[in-house]
Amino acid sequence: MAERGRYTQHAEFLEAEADQLARDREPGDVQFDEESGEGDSIAVERDRDLQLSAQARAAIQEIDAALERIKKDTYGICAASGLLIPKERLEAIPHADMRVEEKATGMSWR
Repeated sequence: MAERGRYTQHAEFLEAEADQLARDREPGDVQFDEESGEGDSIAVERDRDLQLSAQARAAIQEIDAALERIKKDTYGICAASGLLIPKERLEAIPHADMRVEEKATGMSWR
């Protein structure tokens, strides 16, 4: 649960930063000359923040899905094969829903 909270907080921070960058770049605020490239770097920074935020949101969804599997008593069972996910994998990636073998081959029998 603490990990989910960290991802949520990180995503919110990145989204706020991206919004601020967008406001800073609104037409009429500051004119950037083409030689400085400053306008482009702001756009790149904003895109990076939005991508990182999306990754954090995806991690939150994976954590929520793992919590749902716990409620349904299916946590630790591979979604692709129905076999048990090794304890070591769950310790390394608690939200894992597939064994390494199925994940590596992209196998999904859902």
